[in-house]
Parts: sequence; structure tokens; C-alpha cells
Amino acid sequence: MSLPKIKKITHKEIQALAVRLSATFSALGLIYPRVYAIPRGGIPAAYALHTYTHFELVNDPAEAEVFIDDIIDSGNTMRRYSDQFPGIPFLALIDRTDIDCPADYKTGWLIFPWEDSVEGETSITDHITRLIQYVGDDPTRQGLIETPARVAKAWNEWCDGYSQNPADILKVFEDGAEDCDEMVVVKDIPLYSHCEHHLAAIFGTATVAYIPNGKIVGLSKLSRLVDIYAHRLQVQERLTNQIVSALFDNLQPIGAGVMIKARHLCMESRGINRQGSITVTTALRGAFRSDPKVRAEFYEMAKA
Repeated sequence: MSLPKIKKITHKEIQALAVRLSATFSALGLIYPRVYAIPRGGIPAAYALHTYTHFELVNDPAEAEVFIDDIIDSGNTMRRYSDQFPGIPFLALIDRTDIDCPADYKTGWLIFPWEDSVEGETSITDHITRLIQYVGDDPTRQGLIETPARVAKAWNEWCDGYSQNPADILKVFEDGAEDCDEMVVVKDIPLYSHCEHHLAAIFGTATVAYIPNGKIVGLSKLSRLVDIYAHRLQVQERLTNQIVSALFDNLQPIGAGVMIKARHLCMESRGINRQGSITVTTALRGAFRSDPKVRAEFYEMAKA
């Protein structure tokens, strides 16, 4: 299992980022502007910036002429403030939406000095602790004391597909592929994933099939291929297409097909609350798409 890329930002780096941000701040042309620091990370970011430029910190965002945060990542926080206070500049020490964002800060999990714990643990455990508090429980009670670390470890495993390349596991063989021009099918591969909309579990089975074109792949690799894409935040439709595209592109078969049958806890345990519903998706390439007989054979074998 490969750990996600983690970068701990040093105090010296914060100083350099603050100097860089001060140039952007000065370009706004505002004289001693009123600045609102976004809780929580924007507060130390504003203090760092204040060393290199002058402004007044205000407690009410409605009074602000500039917003300051530590990072613009997905952009959700920036959009929320921009929608409420249109036209007010939103700046950050690190802006991942900016094409000029330094490469060292563009990807991975960043830990600012004010996020790191005394023990040196990554701040993800702090977020999980806050989640436990948010739902109304006490993170200090005995049964929950070690939960944040366990959850972080579990999510690292559930999403280890991001650190894997399908091409690395799809080793092909010509030996054994002689005269092999019939469909190869691996049925009912167990599948576990999480939906990208609610982070709720998706579980079911995948059937993967292809018709060799002078090359075959180890059967266990098809299960691993399913895991690589399932172990990412997903929607079932994309997951199905990613699996078949990787197989078709790397193996170059006559045709390939994938069928996934899965249950979604985001639909079963909340919202519409429809337990037991099964979602079926298929994706076809090559002869599986163009030849009705091949397509019918695949569907028959997958549903049997």
C-alpha cells in the first residue's frame, strides 16, 4: 500500500510564500485595506502576510476589502465567500487554481505548521476528530480514542488506487495465446468503492471479458485492475468505463467488455432510502460494441 504524497510546509517556506503573496496584495493598489482572515487557516496566513505589508484585520467579513486564506484547493471556500461578497479579492498563501502555483504545492496532502500535532501526526486525524464532534459524540471516550488514526489508515487503503498505474499490472503474454480467439471472462469479481458525492460505500461485483488478439493477461490482473479504479472516489458509470478502457488500451484485444452490478449506500442509507436496489452498468469496446453476436454472448455470460 502506497502512502499519499505528504508535504510538511516549514516556517521558512511560509515566510517565502508570504513574501510572494505580498506582491499580489500590493498589486491590488489598496491603501491600508480591511482584511478578513478566513477561519482557521487564514488567520495565521494573515499574520504571516502582515509582516510584509500593511492592512487592518477585521472580525466581520462584511467589512472586508480583501479575504485571506492559507490555501485555495478545490475553490469551494473561495466560491462561498465570493458568492456572498461579490467583487472582493480572495487571496491565499497557496492557490492551486492558479497556473503559476509552485509545483511543490500543486498536488498531494499539504500540512501547514499550524496544522501539525506535537506528535508529528498528519492533520487528517484532527479533521476526523472534528467529524466525530460534529455528529455529536465525544472523541475522548474510550471507544473513540484511537478511531481517528484507524479511519485515516482505512481511507488510505480504500483509496490506494490513486497511487497505482494500470499499465504496471497489465503484463501481457503471447505464450499461451496461440489460437485463442474466444471470449475470456472473469465473473463476479468482488468490488468495493466509495461514491464521490457522499463518500458512502459502493459494493458489488464486476465481470470483465475480452477476446485476445495474440496476447493474454494473467487472470488475477483483471481483479487487480478492478481494484485500482474501485479504490478511488467514484461514480459507477465512470468506474465501468475506466476499467474497460484500461484493458482495451493496454491489451489491444479484438474487443472488451465490463459489467458492474453494485449497491450504493448513499441511496440505501439516506435520501430516498431504497434498500437492496442494484445498479447495473456496462461498457463495451471493439467487437463487443460493433458485433451484435459478441455483445449478446457477453451479456448472456455476465448475467448467467
